Amino acid sequence: MSTKAKKARKPASKTKADKVVLLSGGNPQIAKGYGDEPVQTYITAMPDWKRAIGKRVDALVTKHVPKVHKAVKWNSPFYGMEQDLYFLSFHCFNKYVKLTFFRGSSLSPPPPGVSKYPAVRYFDIREDDKVDETQLVSWIKQAAALPGEKM
Repeated sequence: MSTKAKKARKPASKTKADKVVLLSGGNPQIAKGYGDEPVQTYITAMPDWKRAIGKRVDALVTKHVPKVHKAVKWNSPFYGMEQDLYFLSFHCFNKYVKLTFFRGSSLSPPPPGVSKYPAVRYFDIREDDKVDETQLVSWIKQAAALPGEKM
């Protein structure tokens, strides 16, 4: 078989997001990495309606915390003011996307979801939720102004 014929049968190349494995709850399995690229790979791989939530949260953080540091660790995007010191993360579950504010009990008002760790608070976003973006932006700005959590 000629080289041309072999090349013609070769499948189209796939993007990083096409190769991502989805773990339980549809959470993308993304290799640990620092910067915007691994975060965007994670968001692109988020399934269905969850992708829009990931894009919106990322856009709000990027807009309101211009010097934010981004990373993917433990198959979740992290946001902080310094590398390895983070104020926010999110993670996909079957029926919602969970935002984790690492010092959320210090926010006013604190996000509604409680944790076994007293400082941590959660905010879950479901498919049909109407999110109060003003409140979400307030939490993001407040969280970014607090000391980050070492991760």
